Amino acid sequence: MHTRRTHRRTRTGSTRFRAALLAAALLATACSAGGASTSAGSPAARAVGSTEAATAALTPLPQATPSELAPYYEQKLAWRDCGVPGFQCATMKAPLDYAKPGEGDVRLAVARKKATGPGKRLGSLLVNPGGPGGSAIGYLQQYAGIGYPAKVRAQYDMVAVDPRGVARSEPVECLDGPEMDAYTQTDVTPDDAGETDELVDAYKEFAEGCGADAPKLLRHVSTLEAARDMDVLRAVLGDEKLTYVGASYGTFLGATYAGLFPDRTGRLVLDGAMDPSLPARRLNLEQTEGFETAFQSFAKDCVRQPDCPLGDKNTAPDQVGKNLKSFFDDLDAKPLPAGDADGRKLTESLATTGVIAAMYDEGAWQQLRESLTSAIKEKDGA
Repeated sequence: MHTRRTHRRTRTGSTRFRAALLAAALLATACSAGGASTSAGSPAARAVGSTEAATAALTPLPQATPSELAPYYEQKLAWRDCGVPGFQCATMKAPLDYAKPGEGDVRLAVARKKATGPGKRLGSLLVNPGGPGGSAIGYLQQYAGIGYPAKVRAQYDMVAVDPRGVARSEPVECLDGPEMDAYTQTDVTPDDAGETDELVDAYKEFAEGCGADAPKLLRHVSTLEAARDMDVLRAVLGDEKLTYVGASYGTFLGATYAGLFPDRTGRLVLDGAMDPSLPARRLNLEQTEGFETAFQSFAKDCVRQPDCPLGDKNTAPDQVGKNLKSFFDDLDAKPLPAGDADGRKLTESLATTGVIAAMYDEGAWQQLRESLTSAIKEKDGA
């Protein structure tokens, strides 16, 4: 029987490959390098879940009367220093259950970078980089200054809210540190019935851990409720209409908001739009096709670089893929020590995730080459 986790997630797996994964994931949009659009989400969210009911999701859930929701819509945020230059942070309350707002609140972390001027302030610009499960605040704090034109930053307050259950907003923590270590090293390419059973058991443990950690909140963590939270934030910020930029899964979130609140929807930018009509299997297949296109672009670039560990200028792109597959097979048979006191190892699963993450942005390719060089040529799994 699972109990609520008392440990929090700690560093997992290989540090170099994990660093590559994190750096790339923060840059992630749904458009993979090479020009092909992937469908949704970060590598950590390999399956968004069924999207067949997405159209129905635009039909509002039972909602309390405006008077019952008024305390949320009329609240004042107490802005404070974030510890990140130029940013302010606050905590916003939202009803745990919009149909029964008297049954408790959820506290959502909000961050903003005020409009720099000069010129007329146009309001707030809410951003969400996708996931699902990605920290919008972490993304904004890292990329507000380089990912958005100066004219936009001059006229809009840049705002992010971590969705309920995510990052700084009462996060659902499904596994503790050691358990997460084991989970991230699970073999996701089982070769026999025993490995298949281990994979299924790992997924079950993860799901059970989520339920044990936040049994009440978990019932109210959804795209619909995240969109409703965005509407509360819109009102609290003093905006008549929502101005929004969403990428990857964030496009689904933005489209859901527009479906729920068409009269409160202003300018929306949906980058790499996710098709909400696709079933989960097709969604994952299309995302895989996008990663494959991106990898071919990486392979062509890699062999032109002097530090490519997968080939040289005479190596065909297909052979680059075969060389990488051979490396993965070696890891499957014998993971590489990461060289830390906890005995962590670089497994096939961790290496695959690191490579996939780097396919989101060309800026991560150099770090990926360096990580692969250390692992392939120096047998260093760190």
